[in-house]
Amino acid sequence: MKRLMTAVLATFAATAALAYPDKPITLVVPFAAGGPTDKVARDLGVALGAQLKQTIIIENVGGAGGTLGAAKVAKAAPDGYTFLLHHIGMATAPALYRKLPYNVETDFEYVGMVNDVPMTLIGRPTLPANNYAELVKWLQENKGKINLANAGLGAASHLCGLLFQQSVQIDMTTVPYKGTGPAMTDLLGGQVDIMCDQTTNTTSQIESGKVKAYAVTTLKPLTTPALAKLPTLDSQGMKGFNVSIWHGMYAPKGTPAAVVEKVNGALKAALKDADFIKKQEALGAVVVTDGRLAPAEHKKFVAAEIAKWAPAIKAAGQYAD
Repeated sequence: MKRLMTAVLATFAATAALAYPDKPITLVVPFAAGGPTDKVARDLGVALGAQLKQTIIIENVGGAGGTLGAAKVAKAAPDGYTFLLHHIGMATAPALYRKLPYNVETDFEYVGMVNDVPMTLIGRPTLPANNYAELVKWLQENKGKINLANAGLGAASHLCGLLFQQSVQIDMTTVPYKGTGPAMTDLLGGQVDIMCDQTTNTTSQIESGKVKAYAVTTLKPLTTPALAKLPTLDSQGMKGFNVSIWHGMYAPKGTPAAVVEKVNGALKAALKDADFIKKQEALGAVVVTDGRLAPAEHKKFVAAEIAKWAPAIKAAGQYAD
């Protein structure tokens, strides 16, 4: 009887997987519409929807550094119709929030990685330094007078700036803003000195010569024409300095394995879509093609990122709650 029930359940699960999805799927973005993650989600939604032959609805649930949207998905019905697209905040939230309403490693099914977004170290247009070596000299000569801008506590620019300060061993006055827009405006106006932010936000400013660009945060130089001549921080003495704002897909814990497998297959195909790749490249993002496309490797990568960021955040003593 037990074997019969197991066989029946297996057959039911297989049949359900074949029928899935039979209605629109919601992809939650834990940030406001119009931002970099929202743009990635909307482009991905088109490519993923084409593979699954179903509409992908983008739902923006912003607030609390992305934790409100993530919490909503963690508590959603594990029926395969609610997913989360989140960036590096998935790995930094456990250290930034001491009362996080979900567990990143146990409350989600990992679906796969989507992209990596490199970061750039930039400065106000009136900064005397014209290259990275000159910047380091300027930083050393102006200790106690340096303003480092970021888009808010827990933002990508905050995290990158935090790691940069610790690596260069020079204290700076961090100036948090309510978003990248106002931070960039003040950098362009010379009210703050430097900022470390995503290529999605900085490439056009660098290309137009409105800011000074000093380095990229990846281990290898970038190929984007406007950024190709920038050295890596790793090559400038900060061995191992590697920061990218990656994005990954998640589902509520308990989502059927067959559903996760089907969506993972659709994701892999979507990431090969020429139009999607073109749109990502225009944002300065690199589509993932390595082992992190697999759920298990995706989860392993996030666990490593949690371990990487926790010491830096705790050492700074800056918490979001």
